[in-house]
Amino acid sequence: MITEFKCHIPQFAIDDLQSRLRQTRWTDEIKGSDWQYGASLSYIRELADYWLNKFDWRKVEDKINQYPNYVVEVEGTKIHCLHVKGKGKKSVPLIITHGWPGSFLEMNKLIIPLTTNPEFSFDLIIPSIPGFGFSQKINVPGCNLWFIADLWSKLIKELGYEKVLVQGGDFGAGISTALALKHPEDILGLHLNYIPGSYFPFLSKTEKLTEEEILFQKNAEEWYTREGAYSHQHRTKPLTLAYALNDSPVGLCAWIVEKFYGWSDCNGNIESIFTKDELLSNVSLYWYTETIHSSIRLYNENSQVPLHFSKNDFVNAPVGIARFHKEEPFPSRKFIERGYNIQHWTDIPKGGHFAALEQPELLSNDIIQFAKSLNQIK
Repeated sequence: MITEFKCHIPQFAIDDLQSRLRQTRWTDEIKGSDWQYGASLSYIRELADYWLNKFDWRKVEDKINQYPNYVVEVEGTKIHCLHVKGKGKKSVPLIITHGWPGSFLEMNKLIIPLTTNPEFSFDLIIPSIPGFGFSQKINVPGCNLWFIADLWSKLIKELGYEKVLVQGGDFGAGISTALALKHPEDILGLHLNYIPGSYFPFLSKTEKLTEEEILFQKNAEEWYTREGAYSHQHRTKPLTLAYALNDSPVGLCAWIVEKFYGWSDCNGNIESIFTKDELLSNVSLYWYTETIHSSIRLYNENSQVPLHFSKNDFVNAPVGIARFHKEEPFPSRKFIERGYNIQHWTDIPKGGHFAALEQPELLSNDIIQFAKSLNQIK
């Protein structure tokens, strides 16, 4: 069942958020430490003041509602998605999946470049993962990337498509990979700007990793030691963290915005890449939908079924990789090729984890180039 959706947060929820912001009990910090120990106190204070006094959620709603929004019930699960038809003479269906701490809002800057070219465009499907944004929270075990891939396979059919191009970063890369493995008949091609963190290809008894691949494993381990405490908490005890983040808007903001600072190509100046309105639109979506627990719980679910390829696991569909400069950790091409049929690879010299927000033109151009190279689309 497909139902039209309009975003409208009740005014009392907006008033409640503003009341909580006014009553924030601020912590102390080491003088001059900036972002060294986590989210900068001075910047989060500045952001909270803007959130309270200048940010306008109603403008965000207007932007959301200017595009066709739907709630599609799939196997009893309600999935929110944008579905924007392309205007080109040839228009290819494309499903783009976000990750954490992003949302469907992350993809807004891709809509115009991907749907408006008069010759070649896309029918764009931008869903919210279950437990994120306006999609249903699933309060029983088992909502992992494989389960979501099954939902996406049915969502595609509900929207009238037999085969689609699939794109993703972060969790979206894992879900898109699972979709390509479990439902290859649905896939025209797979485009990724991230390689799932749990990915490990199948190695026969005679195969060994190269020195470059071993070095990546070491570098990835060092990255997770330095940056991965959040992930360990999400994987093991997400509920304990959620009590605080679901109750404190400033706490939620700091937890999310620290990642936009640390994972983007901002060179220490977060507003060189993101505006306050962009950051707070995303944080506000998490706040109003009360989805911090249901979103971070996905780490726990996925950890129980990691993307470790077995002997017969291989993504046979054509694969395009956009390797953005600041996206870390990122495996070598050889390591990825052990599990994916790479037909297109682009090293992009700027941009980080939030590619659709940071460098929408570069990402959309790479998706277009990859799509045009596919025999099934020509």
